[in-house]
Amino acid sequence: MAAREGFHTITPYLMFDDGNAALAFYQQAFAAVEIQAHRDGTGRLRHGEIRIGDSPVMVSSVVPEYPELKSATSYGGSPMSLFLYVDDADAWFDRAVANGCKVAMAMADQPYGRTGGVTDPFGYTWWVTTHPA
Repeated sequence: MAAREGFHTITPYLMFDDGNAALAFYQQAFAAVEIQAHRDGTGRLRHGEIRIGDSPVMVSSVVPEYPELKSATSYGGSPMSLFLYVDDADAWFDRAVANGCKVAMAMADQPYGRTGGVTDPFGYTWWVTTHPA
């Protein structure tokens, strides 16, 4: 198996009612860097890619031609969450909350590191963690 350069064997692909809003949000809340974005004639994000730290994430707006691909908000939230290792979990957590994430679990020391959970405005929960030294 050979993944595309800069990608891993598995890459999350998240669906949004408004993919453009998600791109902008993740750039602010999680320091995401846009790799690429393809939009249709109406400006709807058809496919986008961001990188958070060393990890790529693919994103897209829902589109009528693929009704089986739904956003997390269409389900009332997602059963899937994302685990985000960072150098300063408290700072990343605070920035995410300041940018509109809701606290799912307050920051606390856990056996696996300093961790807090936030749910973004699009229904995905992120576990922001600094691994213990």
